[in-house]
Amino acid sequence: MSGPFLNGAGMWAIYRTEMARMRRTIWQSVATPVITTVLYFIVFGGAIGSRIQHVGGVGYGAFIVPGLIMLTLLTQSISNASIGIYFPKFTKTIFEILSAPLSFTEAVFAYVGAAATKSILLALIILATATFFVPVRILHPGWMVAFLLLTAIAFSLFGFIVGIWAENFEQLAIIPALVVTPLTFLGGAFYSIDMLPQPWQTINLLNPVVYLISGFRWSFYGTGDIGVGTSLAFTAAFMAICVALLWWIFRTGYRLKP
Repeated sequence: MSGPFLNGAGMWAIYRTEMARMRRTIWQSVATPVITTVLYFIVFGGAIGSRIQHVGGVGYGAFIVPGLIMLTLLTQSISNASIGIYFPKFTKTIFEILSAPLSFTEAVFAYVGAAATKSILLALIILATATFFVPVRILHPGWMVAFLLLTAIAFSLFGFIVGIWAENFEQLAIIPALVVTPLTFLGGAFYSIDMLPQPWQTINLLNPVVYLISGFRWSFYGTGDIGVGTSLAFTAAFMAICVALLWWIFRTGYRLKP
């Protein structure tokens, strides 16, 4: 434990190290998501957009922008945070962190803060890229920033848990690849769930990503599948669950200590 005050130097050291990884892998970290976004616009905006002109009064190309940003935000937040804590476990340097004058709260702040920073930067790059293809308007910029921050932090916390849980690289990749990405595609990233027939509309309400995308899209265009209050409440609840799980993990040493 580090005493009554936050160990700013220790937190900054971890944060700086994690951010340096993004600079070392700039092609993979930045260029790949941008290229992927361009391909989404070509495929979805061109092929589907030629058949679906508007969704909820919004041009289809502009309609999918919040979904694309959220897809990047969720996957990158989880990946960045999980890799950040998994590598110290893999290289056995996690014991140096656990024995350092750094509380678990400070360690989580540093790792999660770096992961959230990287994913938000990428989300903003995706947003800037989208403006070259379609006219994007943001009716509620304050809410947009709030959803961006809360979602990035919540899923970075979740990614931190995944990184602690994972015992190999296969487990590290399975959650983003086989759980989060499919849920995002099914959660209205490229369509409104109102377009689905019953009972699929009702079934899709069980998909937690629906609430995130709907609230984020509302901040852009004032329209969403779910009320913005419900979306915000879900995001806050998910973050609280992740914080509780991390408290239990550090209290018990689950997969951190032999």
